[in-house]
Amino acid sequence: MNATSLSNHDAMTALHWRDLLERMIAHRTISSDDPALDCGNRTAVESLADQLADAGFTCRLTPLPGRDDKVNLVATLGGDEYERSPGGLALAGHIDTVPYDIDGWTSDPFRLTERDGRLYGLGTTDMKGFIALAAATAGEYATTPLAAPLSIVVSADEECGMDGARLLAETAAPARFCVIGEPTSLVPIRQHKGIFMETIETLGAAGHSSNPAHGANAIEAMHQALGAVLSFRDALRARGEAAGFPVAHSTLNAGAIRGGDAANRIPARCRLDIDLRFLPGMAIDELRDELRSRVNRALAGSDCQVRFTPLFPGTPAFETPADSPIVAACETLTGQTAAAVDFATEGAFYNAMGMESIVLGPGDIALAHQPDEYLALDRIPPTQRILHGLIDRFCRNPV
Repeated sequence: MNATSLSNHDAMTALHWRDLLERMIAHRTISSDDPALDCGNRTAVESLADQLADAGFTCRLTPLPGRDDKVNLVATLGGDEYERSPGGLALAGHIDTVPYDIDGWTSDPFRLTERDGRLYGLGTTDMKGFIALAAATAGEYATTPLAAPLSIVVSADEECGMDGARLLAETAAPARFCVIGEPTSLVPIRQHKGIFMETIETLGAAGHSSNPAHGANAIEAMHQALGAVLSFRDALRARGEAAGFPVAHSTLNAGAIRGGDAANRIPARCRLDIDLRFLPGMAIDELRDELRSRVNRALAGSDCQVRFTPLFPGTPAFETPADSPIVAACETLTGQTAAAVDFATEGAFYNAMGMESIVLGPGDIALAHQPDEYLALDRIPPTQRILHGLIDRFCRNPV
């Protein structure tokens, strides 16, 4: 692991959220499984780190193994006091984005554009807007004595595999509490489902369709496998519900299927891709093992083989206790009871580090990954007020 540290406490400069956001939007930070679309985030993160260092933060940049163009950033105020304090607050998120459809945009996605009380640009809501607001608000405390450290955490590659958060989870926590600024419309989120995606392939033998004995039909084998998958889906639903989730039970989606190449040819291969969203308390490895066991049993005696491949390692379900201080503080500051969502974040990885975490950001999830993504200007003042309240609570006057 290679890491770089930056600091500049001699010539502190003020941070302005709009300037920070404009610069971040201008950087292409797309994460994609398609190498032709995938971009690194290093240039954008180094630019942010330079500005944070000039404002008085101590910055540490760590590249992903084998990917020097993708880096994590931990920028800290009051870091020297951390060893003497059990508290502290991290304001965390990512600045990578998904790819975009240029035909759907009415303005340049890489230029911050204001119209109708909204700031348009790729990543404004998910979630460069929060990072800009968090960095600028935290920067206001650069000359304020802190009783516990205040950190800005930017992770790499969240949109593909959350590899940056996985790497951060191997290191010491920069704070006791964490706010992840994913788009929640300023509603605190303390629970979300986990996710894993799996490819199931049935492998047979090609042959002329005039005689089934000349081959082994992979599509017919997949019919049996799919039956086992859907039976597993129904079993998961019957295992119970969790109050507060928009969809109260685990879900399993058969999302893509491909097989064969001609009507007069016995297909030798068929592929099914599935997406499983599971409730807190369930474990990825156990669910994956059960899925595979059910499919293997369904194909026992078949003349086709079956092969399983994870599409990515998976993201654990996330749950922070309702009585956690960070949950209570966010509920008080927002006037909203902490809720649950079906989409996934990096929260479980930060909780695993020992940081009690909550998801709370000014963006709207309905606008994420969409053309003409925007952040409403009327979300800015309440976000700043909430951030000031959290910093005062956990860094200036921790209890």
